[in-house]
Amino acid sequence: MTLKKSSWTFVNNITVLRMVGAIAMLFIRPMSKAFYIVYFLTGLTDVLDGWIARKTGTTSELGAKLDSLADILFYTIMMILFLPILSERLPVQIWYVVVVIIIIRLLAYFIAALKYKCFASLHTWLNKLTGLGVFILPFVFIFSPGIIYSWILCGIAFLSSIEELIIHIVRNRYSTNIKSILNLLSEGINKMKKK
Repeated sequence: MTLKKSSWTFVNNITVLRMVGAIAMLFIRPMSKAFYIVYFLTGLTDVLDGWIARKTGTTSELGAKLDSLADILFYTIMMILFLPILSERLPVQIWYVVVVIIIIRLLAYFIAALKYKCFASLHTWLNKLTGLGVFILPFVFIFSPGIIYSWILCGIAFLSSIEELIIHIVRNRYSTNIKSILNLLSEGINKMKKK
């Protein structure tokens, strides 16, 4: 899939809706019916924008960057709203792991910014799985304390952060098309075959 340089598309409007929905969540009581409705619809835009862009052939570098910024805004606001709830429900040990994950993630972004001279966040399968897991977390709290789920989610988030860090260290150019570290291995094998 080749990304167009930059053009504003209908899909970008859907991504902007995620930003608007995320900001709206700040004004709604967490865990209320209204919150879950806005939260779900906002999360739905994350699925729709990428799917529609691929189906209509309107993927672009601008859209990929906008999607990453919308994700960061959405999940940052989500964590601000849920941090008080999570701090009451989850054991202190999980927070140590979360801090390590955040440090690794920030290191990956820092290395990417130095190498590529821009903000770079990858849309790997593990990052998508982490995002989905974090998105589902508030719904888990409806049915359980969420401790086991949160530990599993931390494991996935740790792996996705390490994967992104390694990709940024190894790659010479930024590409949002990297779906996993296995892409790097196949690139390496293809280069060796050509020699």
